[in-house]
Amino acid sequence: MNWSETELETEAEAAPAAVPAPVANKGNGPLFLGDTGNLPAEARRALCQLLAGPSVDAQRQPTQWTALLRHEETVRSLLCELFLELVLDRDGGIAFTRQADTAELDSPTLLRSAPLTFIESVLLLFLRQQLAEADTRGERAVVEELQLVEAMSIYQKNVSTDQAGYGKRVTAAIAKMRENQLLSKLRGSEDRYEISPALKLLFSAEDVQTLADAYRQLRDGGGSAAELAGDAVADDAEE
Repeated sequence: MNWSETELETEAEAAPAAVPAPVANKGNGPLFLGDTGNLPAEARRALCQLLAGPSVDAQRQPTQWTALLRHEETVRSLLCELFLELVLDRDGGIAFTRQADTAELDSPTLLRSAPLTFIESVLLLFLRQQLAEADTRGERAVVEELQLVEAMSIYQKNVSTDQAGYGKRVTAAIAKMRENQLLSKLRGSEDRYEISPALKLLFSAEDVQTLADAYRQLRDGGGSAAELAGDAVADDAEE
């Protein structure tokens, strides 16, 4: 503390400083006691959904999606405060967060990385390819569970000779995709799913080609499942 600050404190005793008025919520007014936030309720819910993961989806969360678009600049700024980046695809109707590239700056990591098993990484690649094919036809990407199981069966020889055990691992991988909202069960159906367009943002066309080449080599007997599984990592705020 310097002397000028001491003098200011003495003067303040004679003339109390004005208490700044709380910033009113621009959307609906304060939402709760002590609220000094600026975002309306639905925009805050969208922000919470982005932080909780895995995404905000225009089809499944239309109100939050609309609020996110309306308050995109503020949401981006708030995420930057946490060293996070907003990834938003208006055409695809999907948004999620990822760690910002802070280069040499030492910054905390809020989104933890979870290694994918070999089966999970192969399943993700298959879903991404199905999504790309559906896009070219201008259709929603819909798959059946049996279709997924059959697509994974060609890799069993690279993982296990236990067919029952392998089937359980495939089922667990499908369940994980559902848990992370990359697969959503269609209403009125027990075994048909829609693939989330978020996969287009998670896997670029170059990524797909690289993985496809690697798995093709593995399927033909020229690689190790353990090595490929060790290279696959996915960012997920829910992990």
